[in-house]
Amino acid sequence: MLFILNLYFSFVTCSLLYAGVSLKTQELYALVFITRYLDIFTSFVSIYNTIMKLIFLGSTFSIIWYMKRHKLVRRSYDKDQDTFRHWFLVLPCLILALLIHEKFSFLEVMWTFSIFLEAVVILPQLVLLQRTRNIDNLTGQYVFLLGAYRALYILNWIYRYFTEPNYVHWISMGCSIYPLFIFFSSPSSLWTCIGFSFTT
Repeated sequence: MLFILNLYFSFVTCSLLYAGVSLKTQELYALVFITRYLDIFTSFVSIYNTIMKLIFLGSTFSIIWYMKRHKLVRRSYDKDQDTFRHWFLVLPCLILALLIHEKFSFLEVMWTFSIFLEAVVILPQLVLLQRTRNIDNLTGQYVFLLGAYRALYILNWIYRYFTEPNYVHWISMGCSIYPLFIFFSSPSSLWTCIGFSFTT
């Protein structure tokens, strides 16, 4: 949540440049949240749960709008470098969701698809950073929070495994570990830049 709000409020205040932020990753995140939160129309968990889902959806689509339409943000966004063909990630994730799921129903397949897709949404962002090698404070903190977000996912699965009877979700657990592998296998120079952004 923090990585989205950090990016969103930076866009709203127009306080920083956005050359290192990938629109492709934001578009994939929008698809992740749309397909994961389809149950908002069919089941009610709590007011908090519903509000958080709406915040994730609203802030993600707002970020996409800012990057595409806001004149200052649009000018600073490095479209020429952000060329990862991100939609090629969608079909393999959908096929996997159709083949590997816990229950064959529309909502369950869409939820599983969102889990698979979220495991690879960081790829366009990492490719953009590796191409530009120019990481400002916003981008460094944003990428760091992306990694922290995935790490907290793993802690959540571990906690629920030991506190909830028969809680085993191998799909979610596996897809939480995989993006961390991608994230931490990035070139060391990338991590040097990210670390520098927190000290300047």
